[in-house]
Amino acid sequence: QLQLVESGGGLVQPGGSLRLSCAASGFTLDYSAIGWFRQAPGKAREGVSYITSGGRTNVADSVKGRFTISRDNAKNTVYLQMNSLKSEDTAIYYCAARRLGWPSFNGALYDCWGQGTQVTVSS
Repeated sequence: QLQLVESGGGLVQPGGSLRLSCAASGFTLDYSAIGWFRQAPGKAREGVSYITSGGRTNVADSVKGRFTISRDNAKNTVYLQMNSLKSEDTAIYYCAARRLGWPSFNGALYDCWGQGTQVTVSS
């Protein structure tokens, strides 16, 4: 069974940091493009960052300079390091895998999704 499991969310003060993890089971991430998305209450899902199977990355303008995506193929895990968090970063964060094709911020192209992890930035 193909599965992605996110972890690492929580409550953090503005300016703080969190590292989200996305662990895969049932398949290897080595050949998959992985994207991180988020959805805040009442808002549409937003692409945050993605990484190709070869390690090339892209981040949305809204998080550029603050968020970094990386992957550890040996652990079959992708990470999202989030620094200088702001209240507007509050959302449920999801990781998704696209096993064939180039990654993008179009969530419809991804074929496997995790259940999400809540990130709340508040003082």
